Amino acid sequence: MTLQKTILLITVLYSITCQAQKWDQEKITVTKANVSSKIMTAESIFEERWDGLAQAQFWKEIMLLSPDSCIINVASSRKILKKMSNRDWERQSEVEKNNLKIQLKTTHNIALDERVYITIGKSDFYKFHEVYPSLAKGVTAFENAGVDPWYAQSILLIESPGQLQKSVAGAYGAFQLMPGVARTYGLVVNSTKDERKDFNRSAYAAAQLISRVCIPEAKRILDRHQLTYNESDLWFRLFVLHVYHAGAQNVSAVVAKIKPVEGSKALIQSMWCTTAASFGNNSQNYSQLALAAQLILNDLIYHDCDDIVHASSK
Repeated sequence: MTLQKTILLITVLYSITCQAQKWDQEKITVTKANVSSKIMTAESIFEERWDGLAQAQFWKEIMLLSPDSCIINVASSRKILKKMSNRDWERQSEVEKNNLKIQLKTTHNIALDERVYITIGKSDFYKFHEVYPSLAKGVTAFENAGVDPWYAQSILLIESPGQLQKSVAGAYGAFQLMPGVARTYGLVVNSTKDERKDFNRSAYAAAQLISRVCIPEAKRILDRHQLTYNESDLWFRLFVLHVYHAGAQNVSAVVAKIKPVEGSKALIQSMWCTTAASFGNNSQNYSQLALAAQLILNDLIYHDCDDIVHASSK
C-alpha cells in the first residue's frame, strides 16, 4: 500500500471513529422488565427547542389521536384551531363547514385567506409500542455499517412502524424501500421472493442508501449554496431525511427556491412551507413527523421504563 493510500485510509477511519464517538454520547440504555435496549436520545430536540414548534406538537397530537377524530389546523403553521369527532365534522353541510372555518380564523386572528386543513387522527398507523422492539436492532445495524444510527431510529418510527405494509408506490419493509433501491444494494426482489421483509437485509440496504446517496447528495446541495454544516447537527439530519424521502432533485429544487443564506433550523422551517418540483405537502411533513415521533418515543420510555442510563453520564 502506498503512503498516500495509507494516509487516506487512516483519515477515513479516524473520521468514522470520531463520528461513532459522537453517536455513543447520544445513546441511552432503556431497561424495562429486566430487558435492556440501546436507542438514541431525543435531547437535541429539547436543547434546540424544536419541541416547542407548532408543527412538532401538531403531528404529535395527530399520531396519538384516534382515526375517528380530526384536528382543524392552519396549513402554513399547523396551528391547532379545534379538535372534534369526524362524525361531527362530516354531518355538517359545506356551508356550515366553511362558516366554522371562518369563525375559527376570526377567533384565532388568522387571515381569512389562509388555507385550513382537516387532518384525521393516525394512531391506527403509528404503533409506537409495536415498533419499539425493533429500534435497538436498527440502531445496531446502522452502527455496524458505519452509518449514523439516528437515521435508523427515525425511519423506523415513521415509515411503517410495527407493521409490514406496502405503499401505493411499491415501497415495502421496515424501511419502506422501493424495489429498485433494494436491488441496488443486493436484496432479492422478484415475484417469488422479497428480501425487504427481512429486517436485517432491509436495514443494511437502508444504511447503504443513507451513506452512499442521501448524505453525499445532501452535502452537494448545501455546498452548491455555500452553506456550512456538521453531520451531527439535528437540522442536517432532518435535511438528509428529506433527501431519503423526496429525492435529491426535489430537495435541490426547494432549496434553490428558498435561497438560504445559512444552513440551520431556519432552513428546515422554510422547507416546511415551500413547494418546488415534486416537493409538496407530504415532503414538507416528513421531518415534522420525525420530530414528533421522537418526542412521543421520549415520553413513552420515560413513562414506561424502569431505568434509563445516558451514555454521556458514564
